Amino acid sequence: MKLKSFLARPFASYIYKQVRKGMTTALEDQKKILRDLIKTGSKVEFGTDHHFRDIDGYEAFRQAVPIRDYEKIKPYIDKIKEGRHNVLWKGQPIYLAKTSGTTSGVKYIPITKQSIPNHINSARNALLCYIAESGNHQFTDGKMIFLSGSPELERVGGIPTGRLSGIVNHHIPNYLRTNQLPSYETNCIEDWETKLDKIVEETFKEDMALISGIPPWLQMYFDRLRQKTGKKVVDLFPHFSVLVHGGVNFEPYRVKLMDTIGKKIDTIETFPASEGFFAFQDSQKTEGLLLNTDSGIFFEFIPAQEIFNDNPTRISLKDVKVGENYAMIINSNAGLWGYNLGDTVKFISTEPYKLVVTGRIKHFISAFGEHVIGEEVEYSLMKAASESGLKIIEFTVAPMVQKGEGRSFHEWFVEFEEQPDNLEEFARAVDNNLRTKNIYYDDLIRGNILDPLVIRPMRRNAFIGYMKSIGKLGGQNKVPRLSNDRNLAEALEPWSVVE
Repeated sequence: MKLKSFLARPFASYIYKQVRKGMTTALEDQKKILRDLIKTGSKVEFGTDHHFRDIDGYEAFRQAVPIRDYEKIKPYIDKIKEGRHNVLWKGQPIYLAKTSGTTSGVKYIPITKQSIPNHINSARNALLCYIAESGNHQFTDGKMIFLSGSPELERVGGIPTGRLSGIVNHHIPNYLRTNQLPSYETNCIEDWETKLDKIVEETFKEDMALISGIPPWLQMYFDRLRQKTGKKVVDLFPHFSVLVHGGVNFEPYRVKLMDTIGKKIDTIETFPASEGFFAFQDSQKTEGLLLNTDSGIFFEFIPAQEIFNDNPTRISLKDVKVGENYAMIINSNAGLWGYNLGDTVKFISTEPYKLVVTGRIKHFISAFGEHVIGEEVEYSLMKAASESGLKIIEFTVAPMVQKGEGRSFHEWFVEFEEQPDNLEEFARAVDNNLRTKNIYYDDLIRGNILDPLVIRPMRRNAFIGYMKSIGKLGGQNKVPRLSNDRNLAEALEPWSVVE
């Protein structure tokens, strides 16, 4: 046993006990965080504008601080970028995390001295909880991929600025540096395919034990390894035992990924974003992600169907219900207040508070009033694929609105490992699954308002080709599961299989 793995065990046990203790004090911790946030916030410009000195509890806070998305908080961010102090949080942020926005272009998310531990310690705790529960500590002696955006930072308003993963790269503990791949120089490469080829070159002869990334990137990396060596991942990396993932639902990718790896390995799911690290998988034995209730973030929730209402129901953690779909709202020591994250979640437990990520607020189909969400389409497709022994590489769904004769329908663009022998029969299975998950969709089918869904098979690497064509291949970029218009569908036309 090497020193790192030897020392990992007692540290993991200590952190695991702390995490377990935090499960029992979640509501008390959330109350304290809100009090502390208001106390600090009362001394900055945002707090003055919203009368923080008059706030005496959650109800008053809710009345004083409206829900905002990035566009509405951007005027404050612009002041920070100009070099102003004490705008959203005391002093200045120590970093600005640069990320792509859907409607606002590039977003700049503040990271403060108080908020950076949330990003670093949450990732650490996910690994340590895994070690404590599973007993697998040997991977800490092997090589690990912590893929990041470029760690080279620019300055905006005097503040170091870059991709969150590049920022976090600067905070990887020294004891892991010798294990870390790819090299700093490779992480600095901007072009994704050039970077991927270099990562393959640096890793295919190494003893990789842990690999982390979003599932589409992982699949690309594993495929490129196989193209280069002709071997499955397990033959290249016999000690590879832990896969860390986040960013998108893992289930649509699981079967294909495990087949490419060549064996089933343990997986750890995380829920990070530039705005914070919100939850992580604390156990291999139970479903769901443990909410980070004592990490500088006060959480609020709005029933997802009300998010676009003028006065939506807005609740704190103590009032959430198991099984309901919520939009997540955060208030944090990064200086984000009433911030609409854009993600939807569903609690599967309140003792402890564990959730699953169900999709994005803006990613849904409701062209006909059905409000189909990501969780429903993923379930419907993966259930049919599992029962048919099929592997799905990638997919997206859009409405087809018929303006002339014929009824409208949902069009599914699916890249299969191997196309089903009977595509129409497979499509019926997916349609039936969706009807059981969404009663409004079922009503529209029954009422002959919609036709059953249609599956359009895509050519191999269709989605990779599309993402490359728009300059968003690799990194943390993801294909939207759902669109409420035809923009993405029309852009994918060149990659469809010609019948």
